[in-house]
Amino acid sequence: MTDSAFLIVGATQKKNGMWAALRACSRGVPFFVVIGIFMFFTLLIYSDRLKWDSAEEKLEQLANTVIEQGQSIDNLQRTLTDRINTFSHNSPTIFAITPTFTRPVQKAELTRLAQTFLHIPNFYWIVIEDSISKTELVKNFLTESGLVYKHLNVVTPSDFKLRKNDPNWKKPRGVAQRNEALKWLRQNFNSTHNGVVYFADDDNTYSLKLFKEMAKIKVVGVWPVGLVGGLMVERPICDPATMKVTGFNAAWKSERKFPLDMAGFAISLRVVLEKKDAWFSFESKNGYQETDILEQMVTRDQLEPLADCCTKVYVWHTRTEPPTLTDENRLNKKGKKSNVNIEV
Repeated sequence: MTDSAFLIVGATQKKNGMWAALRACSRGVPFFVVIGIFMFFTLLIYSDRLKWDSAEEKLEQLANTVIEQGQSIDNLQRTLTDRINTFSHNSPTIFAITPTFTRPVQKAELTRLAQTFLHIPNFYWIVIEDSISKTELVKNFLTESGLVYKHLNVVTPSDFKLRKNDPNWKKPRGVAQRNEALKWLRQNFNSTHNGVVYFADDDNTYSLKLFKEMAKIKVVGVWPVGLVGGLMVERPICDPATMKVTGFNAAWKSERKFPLDMAGFAISLRVVLEKKDAWFSFESKNGYQETDILEQMVTRDQLEPLADCCTKVYVWHTRTEPPTLTDENRLNKKGKKSNVNIEV
């Protein structure tokens, strides 16, 4: 039996010691918990229908519950303190722009992102559906996410939509959705707002350390991206002496002026607002979306290498494998579904 449990048991022998024992066990525990324990404690003591050994066992359980709840409250306080101290109170708002479209893994992908984003202070999630109207799935998801968000929708023109068996690279993706988010930002914020704009696609995995790096951005920050472009890591090359980007180690279309993945840079909100004519384009060549948008906003000498001079990987292009739904398709042909009235 724990020391605290002995305190409670001893209180049954000494009326005057009862309150002292409860006070000793209940530090940091809500008042109603203490009262509940006291009432149950009293019932046990004065009920002649319960044997003492049973009462002693229950009291020990109650004492342990009090201690555990007190520890839980302490842990919560420590977690909140750590989270507050991790980021400066002057940190910019991070506007994460995420295009999304209906598919079997959509909710799973968004859930993975949301679980990360919940740990980031000063975070604003802009989710744009490739859809004629906002879907109930995404509406419900965002409502329950616990995040500050803006839900938008715009449909990709049919001429630029990928067909079922098209490879991902055949046509530019997310163009209309990212532009819709840029338009919304320019209509609703001004340059007095301290912010950073990041194009956070829903097929990546993000470390919290990445968002701490973004707080340092003045113009445009760049960093490595893992598992992309046919390499383990694609990254800017940084000169530690000058903290300038001197080149890139990209293997895929390395002739690009900015051979970066969409996950490998973020732009100051001030720059996005000032360069109001900068947009993504359906006319961009395959793999040139990043280069084309950056060329409209910044020059290469304005790039700010982050993540320890571009030597640390805090984001990975982990694209979820499409699930095999052979049996589901068979059910569908019979007019049935495995997920009737169940949102997956």
